[in-house]
Amino acid sequence: MAGLTEKSLIASLTALVSDRDPRPTKQEVTQLAQILAQSGGYVGSVENAVEQAMISISTRMSEGISILGRESQHDPDWAQKRGIAWTYTDAYEEYLRQTGWSGQMVQSLSDVSLKILGHLQDPSDPDDWDRRGLVIGHVQSGKTANYLALVCRAADAGYKFIVVIAGIHNNLRKQTQERTEFGFVGRSSAATDSNKVVGVGRLREDFPNPVTLTTLESDFTPKTAAVRFQINDIGNKPIVVVIKKNVSTLKAIYRWLFDQNAKNGQISDVPMLMIDDEADNASVDTNREDVKPTRTNGELRRILSLFSKSCYVGYTATPFANIFINPDAYDDAVRADLFPRDFIYSLDAPTSYFGPEKVFQDDDSSDRILRPIVDVDGFQEGDPLPESLLEAIDTFLVAKAIRLLRGQSKSHCSMLVNVSARVAVQQGARTDISSYLRLVRDAVSANYAMGDGINGNYHMQRLKSALEREYAGLGLTWEVVRRQLYEAVQSVKLFVVNSKSDEVLDYSVYERDGEALTAIAVGGLSLSRGLTLEGLTISYMHRTTSTYDTLMQMGRWFGYRPGYEDLCRVYLPPQSIGWYQFIAEKTEDLRDQIRRMRRDGRTPKEFGLYMERHPARLLITAANKMRHSEKYELERTLSGQLLETHSVPRDRATNRANEALIAEVWSTGMGQPVVETSKGWIAKDVDTKEVIGFLNRYDPYLEGMRIELQSARDYLHAILELYPRSDVLFIRGPMKDGSEANRLLDSQERTPDPNRSDNTAWRMPKDRVASRGDEKLGLDVEQVKRAGQLAVDAHEEDPRKSPNPSDKHFREIRNKPLLMLHSLAIKDGATFVRVPAIGISFPFGGDSKSVKVSVNKVWLKQMRGETDDNPDYEEDYDEPPASLG
Repeated sequence: MAGLTEKSLIASLTALVSDRDPRPTKQEVTQLAQILAQSGGYVGSVENAVEQAMISISTRMSEGISILGRESQHDPDWAQKRGIAWTYTDAYEEYLRQTGWSGQMVQSLSDVSLKILGHLQDPSDPDDWDRRGLVIGHVQSGKTANYLALVCRAADAGYKFIVVIAGIHNNLRKQTQERTEFGFVGRSSAATDSNKVVGVGRLREDFPNPVTLTTLESDFTPKTAAVRFQINDIGNKPIVVVIKKNVSTLKAIYRWLFDQNAKNGQISDVPMLMIDDEADNASVDTNREDVKPTRTNGELRRILSLFSKSCYVGYTATPFANIFINPDAYDDAVRADLFPRDFIYSLDAPTSYFGPEKVFQDDDSSDRILRPIVDVDGFQEGDPLPESLLEAIDTFLVAKAIRLLRGQSKSHCSMLVNVSARVAVQQGARTDISSYLRLVRDAVSANYAMGDGINGNYHMQRLKSALEREYAGLGLTWEVVRRQLYEAVQSVKLFVVNSKSDEVLDYSVYERDGEALTAIAVGGLSLSRGLTLEGLTISYMHRTTSTYDTLMQMGRWFGYRPGYEDLCRVYLPPQSIGWYQFIAEKTEDLRDQIRRMRRDGRTPKEFGLYMERHPARLLITAANKMRHSEKYELERTLSGQLLETHSVPRDRATNRANEALIAEVWSTGMGQPVVETSKGWIAKDVDTKEVIGFLNRYDPYLEGMRIELQSARDYLHAILELYPRSDVLFIRGPMKDGSEANRLLDSQERTPDPNRSDNTAWRMPKDRVASRGDEKLGLDVEQVKRAGQLAVDAHEEDPRKSPNPSDKHFREIRNKPLLMLHSLAIKDGATFVRVPAIGISFPFGGDSKSVKVSVNKVWLKQMRGETDDNPDYEEDYDEPPASLG
């Protein structure tokens, strides 16, 4: 064990303790770590290794769920029945154990990859076939590990030609090539280490190395395809290519395959697997149905059609575009489109995943993590660095010092700065950050060891303020932290990551020497998809975009943060925070829909059609993927949704009229008795037609809210036969400014979002009016108990979910529409203004019902705020213009 590094110490420690039952205590793991360190010659603290091992052995991952097509007769258990020798699979799983994966996590990955393989075709099937599938993961959650496990299983089963499409940027392709070499090929293709044994290849001398036709430095071209024989003649060794999603590359590989291997226009008897990472990006046909497919989409389909036996599996964390693919689209030249007609598999994230729910949905953790950027409207070339970015840099330097105190000197530590898609702006930001870092380094060098380390120095005072502002609750004193600042500041390296930069952000270079990289990465599009920033601690992103999928993909801060999750901070404009909160909720809704569809026996095709009626707010993906126009009709279902007037008018006459209307229906109960609840009053089993009548009379004043209430009225009409009765809640706030005698509700104090409100309307934070738990009001004890059981069941299926019931669970149990009436107290100057607001909660179960809604740009703005008028080029074009990075 000579030359033991921290990484190998963590791996050895995890391997020794991960399968122990009962789980070892931290003291026992620490003692074992000390023994391993001493015998292996490891110098340094074992604290971080112990912490990471403890997290690893407590991490669990459920298997996920899938929905399957019925069109073809398919046996999902074919792989278990064939008696396959799992050569590549066993090697990959052993490699993962040696890199620090726990036995439980390796087993979970093994089980999931076997299930997904079962959804592919048996490559020994003598007939011609093609299958289409989609695997839905989580941003930065380990999709690469999952599809490499699938690649290994597919190769073991007999797939001979494997194409891995690794996004649209060179750095991501290179990163994927390296991971493929370590996890599958077993040899390095780097020019400096050509044919060096790496990863799985080091596990046995006779490892049957697959052939790779791409290298770390080179994407596919006929010249890089150094193996000059037909793929039909290579025997049992599979071929793998890792390519960029680029039209010229796809054309080159098609021509090479056709020229060297096709007979009578097709390649037969060579089972082919295509893995399309980031499958929602550039792969989707964004042209109208009556014209030819877009170039990237057409080339992908052309390669697949060249093989008589092929499987296409898309991987994405943001599948919104994929489900809008026409399942019946067909082109004579390129055959069927990429709609996942055969299977959709939704992966569960491990319990240690640092995901959207922690950053945006959990109030406690999101308050700790999120920092709004309110001092800049947008970045232009030549602009000075705003104070918020300087504060983020200060916080990063202090966080690095704290990580050193925690014994994490051998762990990577990164900061993301994404302020523009434009290369010139990125370069300018890099130059200014470099100048700022130089001033901080000089200040720290001169002062960190003197007195209190401040000595009137401006930059030292800033660093102390960062500690007090962000990490006061950790119990660390300035005296202790400042002693680590010299090493922290000196270790920082600055990179620009874009198509024009020659600065290489390569963590593996440092890992080979047993060291770690501390990096500030400045970029745009290249930081928006796929690329992993190791040890990401501080994220600063001012870029905005108008689509669900691009926003979520920009979230490089998601992932795994063992031993430093409490240090992570995310700086975003308030508008973006609101969007992320909404998108995180809708993404989880999508996963819940898959669970319900599995329960109900639905198919992928039905899922696509269902979601096409279910974009709760636009745009869920790029405009061209939605056939967007200035004004258009949207078919929409509100099944299981909560719709609220989260934008409320400043017009006092309108508010007084609406408040009088609420008082009127409170007096009448809409024909039913009004009984008291713990937080107001409820009228149960009201005729749903009465609720529709109320919505006809309620004036939302704002155009966007008018469209929302119109869709609510139309949907209530559509489900009237299913739900002839509704409940009505009159929710009492704590302000004591109302009058029960006059039927005026006590108000709930609300602070509107100052960055999204204007002279016409106040907009509520997180686009929410109701408080959590409001939908529980009026339920009886048995119903509350059933809602609690739903939450427990969901928690057992996915341990990341809370075992406590949410409003969604109460909504499912209530099983009827619910109208909620509020009075908000909004501070306007020195006084509070009473403003009525309403919400309509729709039950699950009306999936088959939908309504057409005419929407326009006013609706888009009021639903989602201002949008970025600059297109996201990685979404809208096959290749970005040369001026962008």
